[in-house]
Amino acid sequence: MPEIELSAGTIEYTDTGGGVGETVVLVHGLAFDGSVWDALVADLREDFRVVVPVLPLGSHRRPMRPSADLSAQGVADLLAEFLERLDLREVTLVQNDAGTAQLLPGVRDERIARLVLTSCEALDNYPPGIQGRTLLAASRVPGGLFLLLQSFRVPFLASMRSSLGGMTAHGIPYERVRRWYRPLLTDRAIRRDLARFLRSTQKDTYLRAAERLRHFDRPALVAWGAEDRMMPPETGRSLAELLPQGRYVEIPEAGTLVPLDNPAALAHELRRFIEGND
Repeated sequence: MPEIELSAGTIEYTDTGGGVGETVVLVHGLAFDGSVWDALVADLREDFRVVVPVLPLGSHRRPMRPSADLSAQGVADLLAEFLERLDLREVTLVQNDAGTAQLLPGVRDERIARLVLTSCEALDNYPPGIQGRTLLAASRVPGGLFLLLQSFRVPFLASMRSSLGGMTAHGIPYERVRRWYRPLLTDRAIRRDLARFLRSTQKDTYLRAAERLRHFDRPALVAWGAEDRMMPPETGRSLAELLPQGRYVEIPEAGTLVPLDNPAALAHELRRFIEGND
């Protein structure tokens, strides 16, 4: 994977190449890497330039500098810096699971032409569900995060509804879980980065972001997993209502991990949205 040196550290990313259609940037969530988008990248790459950064949210392989701001806003600022350094313009920015992309409108949104939010942290659902609350609690107990992460070594525990199994409608192949959690299980510096992110949690983060979203004057699509338990569809509908140009759709047979559960339906909605077909 190509890499780029940013203020917080080195970021890996995927780039299908310039000169092909418009640019779509896909942003993953907590303790996932860009591979959560693999099926969508394969679907879109013939028509668009697709760029997928690996943000320092737990599945990254290069630890950040000790001085890096790894709060939610700090990670969003790192995403904005990434767009600037690659000189990506008129971007369709697509977010899943984490709420990172919501923290750019009204702050550093000059490179965003369209915003797409798919089953993600929003409004007062932060940290989201039992999974988010458990991670936060573990991060605040000495050794708690390390102990909790050991559960991902056991396929049965990782697949429980209170864990990753509650984020998907169809289950997750365990080889993907191993890929996502290997950095956290093998590298103390990566665990340090995740702990810093979790410990910086402020419950009103996305309520404050929502006030700025009310003034976002560009097209926005909210594409929610119809079977999402962690990020309830009513949160998605409320999010779409506050965006001036927001449109809400539900993706069938999908939980939180929409790009993993039903990438074909999500790709279809993205194409309609980018082409301006309501």
